[in-house]
Amino acid sequence: MESSPPLISPPPQPRRRRACVTFLTTVVLVSSGCTAAEKGRDRPRTSASTHHAPGVVTPAAPAANAMLPGMPPPLKPDDLYAAIRPNALSDKVKNHLYRVYVPNNESDTLSVIDPTTYQVIETVPVPHSPQHVVPSWDLSTLLINTDTAPYDSITPIDPTTGKVGTTIPVDDPYNLYFTPDGKYAMVMAELRRKIHFADPKTFQIHDSLDVDCEGVNHADFSPDGRYFIASCEFSGDLLKIDTETHKLIGKIHLPHEGAGPQDVKISPDGRTWYVADMHANGVWVFDGDKFTTPTLLPTGAGAHGLYPSRDSKYMYISNRGEGSVSLLEFATGKLVAKWNIPGGGSPDMGGLSPDGKVLWLSGRYHSEVYAIDTTDGHLIARIRTGAGPHGLCVWPQPGRYSLGHTGILR
Repeated sequence: MESSPPLISPPPQPRRRRACVTFLTTVVLVSSGCTAAEKGRDRPRTSASTHHAPGVVTPAAPAANAMLPGMPPPLKPDDLYAAIRPNALSDKVKNHLYRVYVPNNESDTLSVIDPTTYQVIETVPVPHSPQHVVPSWDLSTLLINTDTAPYDSITPIDPTTGKVGTTIPVDDPYNLYFTPDGKYAMVMAELRRKIHFADPKTFQIHDSLDVDCEGVNHADFSPDGRYFIASCEFSGDLLKIDTETHKLIGKIHLPHEGAGPQDVKISPDGRTWYVADMHANGVWVFDGDKFTTPTLLPTGAGAHGLYPSRDSKYMYISNRGEGSVSLLEFATGKLVAKWNIPGGGSPDMGGLSPDGKVLWLSGRYHSEVYAIDTTDGHLIARIRTGAGPHGLCVWPQPGRYSLGHTGILR
């Protein structure tokens, strides 16, 4: 057992190259140039053959009443996050332990933190190179993703006991999402250049979409659930994909040399999309329905994770390269604050406490986790973990169902 008091200062699989792409947005064909050099992530990649995708036409946005069949409708038509108000826990999770689960990518362990004491209460061995801890669509299980061969797998955690279960072999699960109707798990198989659509319980693959990009790994869904937008970290692309047909309907190459898109998030009113870019040091802003070329909003070095506040007014943006968190106001689209972690750090992925008062982020390169007060941005605690803490999950969370990642609930 390990423990760390609050406010303590912190003391392979090869993959790919970039490809030129062209894309057609509405009726205008735009040709994007190849980047001069690839910007790597946290693991090396080998070269692989690339293919030029044909131009695709983005259709008009579906009517507001034409939601994806089987998808729970938004509680409020103008607020996708109305169901994640402070402590609005579903009956499904009220008997779940309040914990922060931290996958340590470089030490092959799971650190379990008691968020009431800010201490690690357990360290559990898990399969090699864990990436994210993801809530299942029905909120019944937490899922650890491991994507390094030959350990490619998903390992369940029982949130009522905190115990790790039997590992399930799954092809290249770097990250994991769920379609809004709960029909499919979406395995983001970045090495394979695929998105696998699988059974959300057994993870048996139903079908796969081959993506002509490198590093597909983060996504979010439109208000009606009809499409989702995914980021391709290593080739600097955004993909627009039909949720029902599993077909590509749009592709954009970001207008920044060496772009490295990360987390994807949609605004509460569903009109604006945001994509963090760790190499462009900011957030791309665009209209997802029209899928036009985004504009860059600079936030800080290594922009990485995106998290809406419990009142749907703000978005927290982790800037991993400079050890800060930027605060964006949804109503104005402007940055209103920046919180710097004392002594620096590498804030990566995480989530909010159920009451929304604490933002939890992994310190990817500092073997620690940050607990940040969301009222004024001060650091409540920095907690030592294993090496390479990555996609931590704060659990339980308010909401009715999970779209995946470290806790996108609606």
